[in-house]
Amino acid sequence: EGREDLQVNQLGTQIWIKPDIQKTDVDFSEILNAIQEIAKDVNIFFDELESVNSPSKDDDSLLHHGNLTCTSDDASRLEVVGEEVPDKNKINGLYFRDGKCRIDYILVYRKSNPQTEKREVFERNIRAEGLQMEKESSLTNSDIIFVKLHAPWEVLGKYAELMNVRMPFRRKIYYLHRRYKFMNRIEKQISRFRGWLPRKPMKLDKETLPDLEENDCYTAPFSQQRIHHFIIHNKDTFFNNATRSRIVHHILQRVKYEEGKNKIGLNRLLSNGSYEAAFPLHEGSYRSKNSIKTHGAENHRHLLYECWASWGVWYKYQPLDLVRRYFGEKIGLYFAWLGWYTGMLFPAAFIGLFVFLYGVTTLNHCQVSKEVCQATDTIMCPICDKYCPFMRLSDSCIYAKVTHLFDNGATVFFAVFMAVWATVFLEFWKRRRAVIAYDWDLIDWEEEEEEIRPQFEAKYSKKERMNPISGKPEPYQAFADKCSRLIVSASGIFFMICVVIAAVFGIVIYRVVTVSTFAAFKWALIRNNSQVATTGTAVCINFCIIMLLNVLYEKVALFLTNLEQPRTESEWENSFTLKMFLFQFVNLNSSTFYIAFFLGRFTGHPGAYLRLINRWRLEECHPSGCLIDLCMQMGIIMVLKQTWNNFMELGYPLIQNWWTRRKLRQEYGTQGKTSFPQWEKDYNLQPMNAYGLFDEYLEMILQFGFTTIFVAAFPLAPLLALLNNIIEIRLDAYKFVTQWRRPLASRAKDIGIWYGILEGIGILSVITNAFVIAVTSDFIPRLVYAYKYGPCAGQGEAGQKCMVGYVNASLSVFLVSDFENRSEPTSNGSEFSGSPLKYCRYRDYRDPPHSPVPYGYTLQFWHVLAARLAFIIVFEHLVFCIKHLISYLIPDLPKDLRDRMRREKYLIQEMMYEAELERLQKERKERKKNGKSYHNEWP
Repeated sequence: EGREDLQVNQLGTQIWIKPDIQKTDVDFSEILNAIQEIAKDVNIFFDELESVNSPSKDDDSLLHHGNLTCTSDDASRLEVVGEEVPDKNKINGLYFRDGKCRIDYILVYRKSNPQTEKREVFERNIRAEGLQMEKESSLTNSDIIFVKLHAPWEVLGKYAELMNVRMPFRRKIYYLHRRYKFMNRIEKQISRFRGWLPRKPMKLDKETLPDLEENDCYTAPFSQQRIHHFIIHNKDTFFNNATRSRIVHHILQRVKYEEGKNKIGLNRLLSNGSYEAAFPLHEGSYRSKNSIKTHGAENHRHLLYECWASWGVWYKYQPLDLVRRYFGEKIGLYFAWLGWYTGMLFPAAFIGLFVFLYGVTTLNHCQVSKEVCQATDTIMCPICDKYCPFMRLSDSCIYAKVTHLFDNGATVFFAVFMAVWATVFLEFWKRRRAVIAYDWDLIDWEEEEEEIRPQFEAKYSKKERMNPISGKPEPYQAFADKCSRLIVSASGIFFMICVVIAAVFGIVIYRVVTVSTFAAFKWALIRNNSQVATTGTAVCINFCIIMLLNVLYEKVALFLTNLEQPRTESEWENSFTLKMFLFQFVNLNSSTFYIAFFLGRFTGHPGAYLRLINRWRLEECHPSGCLIDLCMQMGIIMVLKQTWNNFMELGYPLIQNWWTRRKLRQEYGTQGKTSFPQWEKDYNLQPMNAYGLFDEYLEMILQFGFTTIFVAAFPLAPLLALLNNIIEIRLDAYKFVTQWRRPLASRAKDIGIWYGILEGIGILSVITNAFVIAVTSDFIPRLVYAYKYGPCAGQGEAGQKCMVGYVNASLSVFLVSDFENRSEPTSNGSEFSGSPLKYCRYRDYRDPPHSPVPYGYTLQFWHVLAARLAFIIVFEHLVFCIKHLISYLIPDLPKDLRDRMRREKYLIQEMMYEAELERLQKERKERKKNGKSYHNEWP
């Protein structure tokens, strides 16, 4: 009653009931039920005819440019003819042509593709699963066909129950802990003090952005039998868009496209080219003419752009719940980890900046740099053969001062702090991850049994064994075959590491050769700074080699991983991740390790230099030490690599999308792009890379290595990492929201194999920093001189006054006439004193030329060596003890979270019981009203 007409749409069978029937005693619902039964019978008859005589669903004759073809198997669907369809839903391209069925997934194929039969079977089985489907040809290319999929409520409920999707069923009840009066007074004083401060500028404004409020509800696995327990205001919005797309993807992965036990799933159709693309839709445009604060957000994508991906909110916290709601838990966890890492970099950057500023403030009081700057009478031996001249020690005054900025009394403290910081970062991330997992309902979530990779299936289809979980036969890889493949893969990894070492060896030869070349250069600026010019150009060339080898490593890692034939996608991803990280880590840090631990360590001494291939003399450190070379290496590589990565991450998608928009403007004008439906716009965006979040994680993990491994030599590394990450968060957010197609919302409990890699880097950082302080820096030689050989020897002091005479004690004397013929400089040094030099100085602890054992090691050398070894052992054991103590003292699960979980479990049981009791009581009352009563009812 009160309706103009009613339409029952069942595969083309249309029945109209006109409203001119007068109200009688006839039960109108019985008539409708009878009509629906007739429609079902007609549907069965048409289904039988369809397999014999009907045209193919993939027939091109059904499609016209911009026209729709709709098919549906929902027998119970009733549509009101004459009811106004929302025009907005039709225009924005997020709904079917009727404006009611929301598009949950898009499949794209080309009509010219020969895989027509597979698509027919696949789409027929999709409809059999209950999904509704529409097809539409592209506005820009008639060969491209878009298949729009919609999951009705019945299908969503069925598969949500099978997938154990957790949905809200009752508002959370919060309770306050019992507090003492003293604690209440302290909190009042703190709140009064906060009143004078700005009102949390980094937090997002929830008043102007109401969509950011969390849904504080208890959740439970969805069940159709207990549907009355759940909070369902509107069935169309009960499952959010990300969940709907995930359910549809789950169905598509289990639909057959050909007869056979393994001919199943959308992934195989994408790999064999049957479909060109598959993706969920973005929720409309990310831009709006109206302000979000006055008119609100148009959609979640617009909200994410305004409060997350926009550069104007770079100082704000991330709306992680909204990110998780739109992109899923896996991407949400990446941004949660990135935000946590960036936040933890603040104390590290502050302490590193403090160490640097401490070096700046104490520069004028540093006795060592004073002695270097005042050593105008100390003549140093040439640092290369023939062309390098003698030089005054005072010429390296600037380098001595710069070295003090990084190598000062606070360096050891900073190295210990960073080792402890890495442990605290990982331990507190575990706690943070536990809180996120609780808030996002990931505590009890377990990954489903993964499907076998098609490549593994094709390779080992002849050998089968029973799966212990499913009890079904599956392909099996023999142990001997697996071991042989792993051995070949390990050999390939070892060979590529040898390629890295060869590249480093080439850089070493370049440095040795160009030192002499720059020393004989015409320009005085380069000639006087030949060693700095050599280091700078070598680092830039090394960076270019690193970027070229990274391209090669990706192909090699892909080949070796496919050679291993991993069984599942997660095994493939973990194997590929480990190889790529190992390759890139060695590639990025090999030159740094050479400069830190080998440069200037095995050069010999004047008159008896060690040479490469008995030809090239090994490079020496600058008179002020090797630490300045290490600082230059780290600073240049870190800045250049982060700049290059940020450009490639955003620059490449921007250029690709700009080129696509340009072609569309040339063909359809400026208004054509805006009139395209959403599926057409999303198809023109760039797909997410094939390796998912691998590139994002790899970039940050390599940066974490730079920040921790050699941080004793470059205290500003955490500050550079912090500045980069503030930009990185917004770049990644902008890329996900505006430049990429919407990725499928995936679930994950943690960051996977990357956590183990982070722990390995944390352990390696302790060892490397111990060696940097003991071997690369002059901390230990200065300490030995202050306590053993300086003016304060035996007094237990080590101040600046105890360092008087250190520079002279750290230099040895060489007789110029003892130079080898090929090492003898062209200059005789007469420009310094008016007569040829007889002696020059060099950095080492050796006896003078007229001693009983000329150029032998002095006792001070052995004292310094023993002190270095002792420092390495003590430093490592001390820091490892602190790390393990911190790991033991910090529980993985916060106590309040543990209590909340226990209380929630208890409340959920109580609420479920009360809800069930309430339902039974209602049923009892209804039966009493209807006159139907039974004895011995419960409750």
